[in-house]
Parts: sequence; C-alpha cells; structure tokens
Amino acid sequence: MKHTVWITLILVAVFFLSQVVGLAVTNQYVAQKVVNETTGEVINITYNKLPLDMQRPEIDESQSYIFILGAVLIGTVLVLLLIKFKGLKLWKLWFFLSVALCLTIAFSAFIPQVIAVVLAVIVAILKIYKPNFIVHNLSEIFVYGGLAAIFVPIMNLYAAVILLVLISVYDIIAVWQSKHMVKMAQFQTESKVFAGISIPYQLPKKSEQKAKEEKKGKKVQETIKSAILGGGDMGFPLLFAGVLMKSVGFAKVLIIPAVVSVALLLLLLFAKKDKFYPAMPFVTAGCFVGYGLLQLVI
Repeated sequence: MKHTVWITLILVAVFFLSQVVGLAVTNQYVAQKVVNETTGEVINITYNKLPLDMQRPEIDESQSYIFILGAVLIGTVLVLLLIKFKGLKLWKLWFFLSVALCLTIAFSAFIPQVIAVVLAVIVAILKIYKPNFIVHNLSEIFVYGGLAAIFVPIMNLYAAVILLVLISVYDIIAVWQSKHMVKMAQFQTESKVFAGISIPYQLPKKSEQKAKEEKKGKKVQETIKSAILGGGDMGFPLLFAGVLMKSVGFAKVLIIPAVVSVALLLLLLFAKKDKFYPAMPFVTAGCFVGYGLLQLVI
C-alpha cells in the first residue's frame, strides 16, 4: 500500500468530490438543451458565456483533443524550463493566474461574478503565500470545474476518448521512461505550490529506532510525507464525464466518477511505497468501464 488506509480514503474522497463538483459547475453553464421527444436523444446543447468575457477556443469538436494535448505539451516544456532555470517566482505567478481564472469560472456558476472574482483572487493568494492543507485541497475541488466549463462545450465523445488514450500513453512515458513527470511533481511539492491534491501526513518511525533515539535523549522526528494526485489525473476524467453528461444528464453520469474512484483506490492499495506510478492509465480504464456500465442503465 502506497499510503496509510485513512490517507488513501481521504485522497480518493477528495478526488470523487472534485469530479462531482466539477460536473455541477459545468452543468450550471448549460443554457439550453434541445431533446428529441420520441427518443429522448439530445439534439443540440448551448452553453452560457464565461465570466469576464472570456472566450472558449473556436475549434471543431472532433479535433479539440489536438488543441488540449498541444497545450499540455507546451505547458510541460515551460515548467521544465522553469525548473532548470529555478524560475520559482514565475511558476508562482503562472500558478496564481491559472488558479484565479479557473476559480472565477467555477464560483461564477453559483454566485455573482464580482464576488466570484474577489473570492477567487483571495483563495489564489492564500494558496501561494499562506498554504495549508484545507485551503489547498478545498480550492482544488473547484479548480477543475472551471477547466471543464471551458473545454467540455468544445468536445465530443470521440475527442474525449482519444484524449484519454493519448494522455495515458504520455503519462506512462513521462513517469516510467523520461521520468520528467516525477521531476515536475517533486518541484511542485518542494515549492509548496502543487497543482493537484496534496495531503501531508506523518510517517511514524519503527518502534526499535524510536526507542534507540529516545534512549540517547534525542528528540524523535516524525517523517512528513505527502499523498499527491496530479491535476491532470483529476481534470481529464472530468472532461470525459462532462462530455457524456451532455447526453445522459447529471445524475446518470455520476457512474463515471464513482467507477474511476474505485480504480484509483485499487491503484493506491496495490501500489508500493516510495514508487511513482502513472495514474492516467488506471483512471482511463475506470472511465471506459464506467462508460460500459452507463450504457446498461441508459
């Protein structure tokens, strides 16, 4: 097991909550659905505009995965450059702007725009300058809903499936081959500005070692570890579920995050300590199994 049972359950619970909240945020941006009264099939769906006159990319739905994958690769290169040249301040500025933007979109789904902007900026500042477990993870629950509200409207199921497959392959290469994803995760964790779930916990020392240190009059230091899950591992399954929500609705599509959460739980239970694993292949498998189950209840 990679982490303790309780930490594992908390991590999975936060992940599941982020998916549900993200779908709720995206659903709030739905302006109108045109449904075939005979078959119940959704013929057309339109979305409300984003706050602050932000515009969604104008691209063909079936080609949207190219745009998103390109953005991921460009972002990866930029982060690696920041790591190489120790651009911590630039990373924090980038992180602040991204978080403030996504939270503004997410909060605006439920509260007036002006209040959403102010709240988003305050939370983004706290995440960077006053980081703590509660603020960080509560904000992460909403951040990916903001991303979904941008990209779900410009995607179809074909693009969502291709994106999951390509990102899974990329994740395997980035973690097990080039290992640059591990380097990025370590950089973010050390800088205390991490995109994704981060749950710190104490790892008690073995009783024999603890007894020896106490006998010598040394203060026993507990090892602090963090259970982490990257932002991409949260965002991509949410995009897939959001696209399916267009046709099946909010209630039924919750099957997807439920099954993906089980897949994530199994990964964490069977993973070994101090080893890095690409989560996306397991998350993607959960998405596809969930989709199969969804077809049975439609």
